[in-house]
Amino acid sequence: MNVAPLRVWNRFALLVLVFAGLAGSLGQRLQAAVAAPRVLFLISEDPDNYEAHRTIPIFAETLRTKHGFEVTVIKGEGPRTAFSFAGLVDALGRTDLVVLFARRLALPPAQMGALKSYLAAGKPLVGIRTANHAFAPREPIAAGFEAWPEFVADILGCENRGYGPGPVGTDVATAPGVAGHSILEGVPAAWHSKGNVYHVAPLLDASARVLLTGTIPGKTEPIAWTRKAGKSRVFYTSMGHPSDFPTPEFQRLLLNGIRWAVARD
Repeated sequence: MNVAPLRVWNRFALLVLVFAGLAGSLGQRLQAAVAAPRVLFLISEDPDNYEAHRTIPIFAETLRTKHGFEVTVIKGEGPRTAFSFAGLVDALGRTDLVVLFARRLALPPAQMGALKSYLAAGKPLVGIRTANHAFAPREPIAAGFEAWPEFVADILGCENRGYGPGPVGTDVATAPGVAGHSILEGVPAAWHSKGNVYHVAPLLDASARVLLTGTIPGKTEPIAWTRKAGKSRVFYTSMGHPSDFPTPEFQRLLLNGIRWAVARD
């Protein structure tokens, strides 16, 4: 019996199995690479939180249905000094991006620690409006909860310095030298927001890239910027007034900011 053809066939079969395994592994990696980004919104309901509990779920649904993101919205519960986001620790382990729109909260140590670990691992964050005082309660904190006032400086790269008068709104404009930035793609060079401006200038992070400015009589402030907090991509905008969300300008800005933050480059 001539065994040479049999040996050739066995080698061929082995090669087929090897290439099939490699193709399967490559296919899994490609599938993971193109999987829908997972976005976790953390919001609080608060008379002074600009109706985030109303605006964010609508925007998140648009993000899911029109732009293909996998979206989770967690609205926390409890008084600000003893607040909790149900399922936060598990959710942080499954998400690609945290979007934060909440104000002056103290969280259980396990939840605050999980958020700090998420950022220490170099994962991205998008902050909206009151995120610039997200974890800085003014009242005494309840036992078993903790604040994180350094979040503003360490992660967003700014300070909360108050805000301007409401009736005048804010004239929004592209900052000098950033017209080609991907977050500004499709965003008008200028428009008017009915929301009052937040005072943050000068930014603590001199290397932050200011994308938009907001002007009121006698004052101009950064109102949207990017920075790196360690290895984490951070996009923050002090816009997010309820009247901003229905506008195509703000919706495009926020969509682009989320896309930039989760970019896998």
